[in-house]
Formats: sequence, structure tokens, C-alpha cells
Amino acid sequence: MDAGRRKALKTGGGVTLATLLAAAGWLEPGSAHAQAGGWNKAAFDAKTLDEAVKAMGGGAATPSNAITFVSTPDIAENGAVVPIGVLSSIPNTRSIAILIEKNPSLLAASFDIPPGTEAVVSTRVKMGQSSMVYALVNADGKVHVASKEVKVTLGGCGG
Repeated sequence: MDAGRRKALKTGGGVTLATLLAAAGWLEPGSAHAQAGGWNKAAFDAKTLDEAVKAMGGGAATPSNAITFVSTPDIAENGAVVPIGVLSSIPNTRSIAILIEKNPSLLAASFDIPPGTEAVVSTRVKMGQSSMVYALVNADGKVHVASKEVKVTLGGCGG
């Protein structure tokens, strides 16, 4: 097959797929790559908990017993894939962020919680060493925090 024809077919197939996904409502304009400039660089560059809270638009974080770690191990066998789950029982939870104290980037993940949904998130993160894991919950303009120590037995981030 001609290389030019092959390239045209591949390009056309990709455009067709993107068009079908957009028509089905699975791909919205302004999502993912289109918003690449909209991410919170200051929050990802933060080196302390207070800096991260400030970068995410909050004041002082208040410790809360209404934030629970779910499916988060006390000891992670492999730091490359550590499951972290957070459940917030605080009414009007707007966002949940997961921070890992000793990682190169303190902020590991941030999730927006749509109104009327259960405030629970779950992800897998990479941890280079044993560290405190923080869950920041933004609810009604206030920031709440809970923490848990996770021990890593096999390194992930550079280990």
C-alpha cells in the first residue's frame, strides 16, 4: 500500500472517531487537552501542606473526623501502585484533593464533586517512600483535612 494513502486513511479514521465521540456526547469541547492551560500549577508546585491549601484557594485547614480513608492500606507492598480512597461525610463537599507529603509533587490528585453526588473518590498513586497522606476537602468555602500514614515496603518514585 502507498505510504501517502496509508497516512491519509489513518488521519481520516482519527478524525472520524473524534467526530463520533463528540456526537455521542463522550467528548466535549473544552475538555482534556483543550484546557491544558487551566490546571493549577501553583498547587502542584507547592512543597508544604499550607502552600497547597493556599494555592487551591483555601484558608487554614481544619482537622475533621468526617473524612475517612477507604481502601487505603497501612502498609503498601509496592510504592508504584498505592490505592487511596477518600470518603467525605461533610455536607456540600465541592472537591477532594489527595496530597502525599514526601513525593516530589505534594499534590497527587484533585477531584471536583458535582452537587448531589456522594463525595467519595478512589485512585492509585505512586509513593517513593513511607509518608503521610492528606485528604483535603473543600466544603462551603472551608477546607477540612484528614491524614493517614502509609508505609511503603518497595519504592515507587525513584526507588
